[in-house]
Amino acid sequence: MSQLGKGIIIALLSLSILIFGPGNNVQIIAAEKGLLMATTTSTDNTGLLDDLMPHFTKATGVNIRWVATGTGKALKLGENCDVDVLLVHAPLAERAFISNRFGIDRQQIMYNDFVLIGPIDDPAAIRGKRVTDGLQAIQSSGNIFVSRGDNSGTYKKERSLWKNAKLSIPERQPWYRQTGQGMLPTIRITAEQRGYTLTDRGTFIKYESVEQGKLSLEIMVEGEAVLLNQYSILRLHPQHCKDVKHEEAKTLSDWLANDTAQQLIGEFRLLGKQLFVPNASQK
Repeated sequence: MSQLGKGIIIALLSLSILIFGPGNNVQIIAAEKGLLMATTTSTDNTGLLDDLMPHFTKATGVNIRWVATGTGKALKLGENCDVDVLLVHAPLAERAFISNRFGIDRQQIMYNDFVLIGPIDDPAAIRGKRVTDGLQAIQSSGNIFVSRGDNSGTYKKERSLWKNAKLSIPERQPWYRQTGQGMLPTIRITAEQRGYTLTDRGTFIKYESVEQGKLSLEIMVEGEAVLLNQYSILRLHPQHCKDVKHEEAKTLSDWLANDTAQQLIGEFRLLGKQLFVPNASQK
């Protein structure tokens, strides 16, 4: 790991402690100790990792910290050997990462799905439509669409959906707003602007749990195969990243795929709703 990379990660971890407070005590470990994982914001925002990782440490004796960012940035941290392992959700980018010999042994862990959400009164009239029709309706009506715009797995999916709808990918149109932020802040900005956005279902359930009684957004479009949201763990290639913690990364990958962890993932709920579906055994 480069000294610059270490400094960036330490700063990010320190910032996460300031923002989230001592409740994320799994992360409050000396920067040179334990396993360091880069992951997507949804696994962190939902509280899954806070729930899951203490079980991992208890079972294996391996301490773990994580930095939550967009999948694109997480993959870049892996490419630069600034972390030890990745838990991300952009399958095409992950496969490219492996084909470029930055990573090995992509192991799928769980999935949920993407959903289009929008104002309860649905000014673009997309409720119940197919996703291609919904995006076309948003664009033609000029209603606000809020994008993460951050090279995350969600942003990559959003761009692919515009293409699938045979629409040009919006960039500077006045109705198209980019936040450059994680999923939960983007949902809040969407609510403030009475717009639409694409989110993973797990983070939307987290938003519901925080905003109980004053929700201004609802799920409008859901349930299509194209909206599948697969999460996988990737280890770094030992010939590319010689100094990262390969043994501990393998321990994490194996543990997340075992029956105990898979059951814990399936049992993790907010508002009585399941956020992620374990699928390590599926190929």
